[in-house]
Amino acid sequence: MNLFAGWNRVAEDRRCICPGLLFNAAAPGILRGDDTDYGGLVHTVTATERSVQLVRIAAEAAADKLADDILAYDVSEQLVITDAFLLCSATNDRQVRAIVDEIEDRLRIEADAKPVRREGEREGRWVLLDYVDIVVHVQHEEDRTFYALERLWKDCPSISLPDSVTQVAAQRARPTGVEDAS
Repeated sequence: MNLFAGWNRVAEDRRCICPGLLFNAAAPGILRGDDTDYGGLVHTVTATERSVQLVRIAAEAAADKLADDILAYDVSEQLVITDAFLLCSATNDRQVRAIVDEIEDRLRIEADAKPVRREGEREGRWVLLDYVDIVVHVQHEEDRTFYALERLWKDCPSISLPDSVTQVAAQRARPTGVEDAS
């Protein structure tokens, strides 16, 4: 008996997933711009375009509320319940809530997406937003360090984030009082 038989779904890109094998029937052998090269092994982002769009909108929303360490992983080959994870952290509980609120607002306005489930909102230390296609984890930085979710998903391909997100992260990481050499 196949426990996951009810969870199988056909994606818009007509991909066929078998254990340990990915075949994109629409364009076999063609890699997208989100492909990641790990020492000669290419990990193709297989998440649907909709999932990647949701991740990018959520990442921009998190960056606007000054979230730290924003990362996105394509987990579609590892999990049948979602395509992508977005991870980010905040320095305090109030900021965690502000990031969550901004992500929900932006996804609702820009992508007409609403979470099907929320967890951890009362404590404000680790809030999970489940949009089915993506799952967003907003964690207090202490919980992020302790649980180290990125360690669990490090073998999954990264989803590239918009330049606006990476630029904000680079600006915040720059030490204060140090002049730019350029």
